[in-house]
Amino acid sequence: MPANFAPTAIDYIRFLPEILLIAIGTLLMVLEPLIGGNKRTTFSVLTLLGLVGAMAAAIFANDHPGLSFSNMLVVDGFATFFRVLVIGVGIFTVLSSAQYLRREHADSAEYYALLLFSISGQCVMSAANELIMIFIGIEISSIATYILAGYLRDDKRNNEAALKYFLLGSFATAFLLYGIAWIYGSTGSTNLAEIRNALTTGTGPHSLTLAGTAAALMFVGFAFKVSAAPFQIWAPDVYQGAPAPVTLFMSAGPKAAAFAVFLRVFMTAFLPITHRWEPFVWSSALLTMVIGNFAALLQTNIKRLLAYSSIAHAGYVMVAIAAHNQVGTAAAMFYLAAYAFMNIGAFAVITHFSRKGEKYVNVEDLAGLGWKQPATAALFSIFLLSLIGVPLTGGFFGKFYIFKAALDANLIWLAILGLLNGAVAAYYYLRILVVMYMHEPGESTVTLEPLSPGIRATLWAAALGTLILGIFPSLLLNFANSSSALGK
Repeated sequence: MPANFAPTAIDYIRFLPEILLIAIGTLLMVLEPLIGGNKRTTFSVLTLLGLVGAMAAAIFANDHPGLSFSNMLVVDGFATFFRVLVIGVGIFTVLSSAQYLRREHADSAEYYALLLFSISGQCVMSAANELIMIFIGIEISSIATYILAGYLRDDKRNNEAALKYFLLGSFATAFLLYGIAWIYGSTGSTNLAEIRNALTTGTGPHSLTLAGTAAALMFVGFAFKVSAAPFQIWAPDVYQGAPAPVTLFMSAGPKAAAFAVFLRVFMTAFLPITHRWEPFVWSSALLTMVIGNFAALLQTNIKRLLAYSSIAHAGYVMVAIAAHNQVGTAAAMFYLAAYAFMNIGAFAVITHFSRKGEKYVNVEDLAGLGWKQPATAALFSIFLLSLIGVPLTGGFFGKFYIFKAALDANLIWLAILGLLNGAVAAYYYLRILVVMYMHEPGESTVTLEPLSPGIRATLWAAALGTLILGIFPSLLLNFANSSSALGK
């Protein structure tokens, strides 16, 4: 009987979040010439409605799990977790962007459409069950994000960030494609489950060597996307040069989706050859933590400091991948959710504080914030303490479960070195707290405006999420545990 490639109703249900995101993004582009400049808020409201609808569709699709579109996509707990996560990041980004875009006179439908297209690509990445589909999702997300990084066309910093991101990202994508070609040549398939089966039954050393080389090539592409060493060099420059709300988005959404792909490919397709790729991952994890934390000690620009912090946190998640067990996968999922809350909150404060032209983005500019806006400083402190890993915050349990997974995998020395890196990180985070509460207010703090409703909602929601994950981690961890059996 010939194969039937016609999509069914259940296929559309499982793909509904992406359909909604792309439809709303296209509608925004059509509406822009038709709406006057005094109705710009329509764009942000419509985007929020689209994101909320897509999140509801992702949750609804989770009730209809299974394979779709000739096994190219899979809807399971893992896919749903990351779909909801990246869509949630998008909602926070929209709320944090409105004031910034008005301040820079750059409020247009183009920004929100690009955001929706990028999130749709990340959703495709999260649900992809096939290497070509993974590549398509990465490109949809990446191309939109490249443009967002240079969104303020008259700002040289934006132009530089977009150019660096595009050139280095394209170079990394070439490695990913080359790896896909090698694994196809080795196993005759690009489907993740079929690759795993071929590597499990294959006994020839030549085919396993080819598969190991393919895993190494694909590791380069994924490591770039998550800013893991030695492919992290782009992150500080791009995070510093991009608009603040775009940096907020890039630090959480694309990174979470890239880790979702990383986990699904290496814990499914390449699970039979763990001994070949594990050294790459644990060495990269250690190098990423060391470079991120020690480079952050020297930074005076707050966006650049948080960029190196983001690199260090990618190293912690890499520790969970190196553990290559179900506990590690669940720990990585939990940590990425906790990290999204605390990093979004931190960058939302920077978005508010930087003012027009991002004039105030140095650590010393935060002097006296604890006296000028005590609530903002208190919320910022919660995010910083969570980034350190202080108990009763999501960051603490995230690190705890990651290092527990490393210990279960007998990576004792990696867990110890990770803990020591956490102690180094405490210094530069606490330095920000000292500046906020113990230094005299300067011009940057005295002239600070009140929080916009969107920024206020983002800060309080992110702080609430950070504390809930720190006090009641089982609310999320139970779902992560039940969704993390990727290699079974």
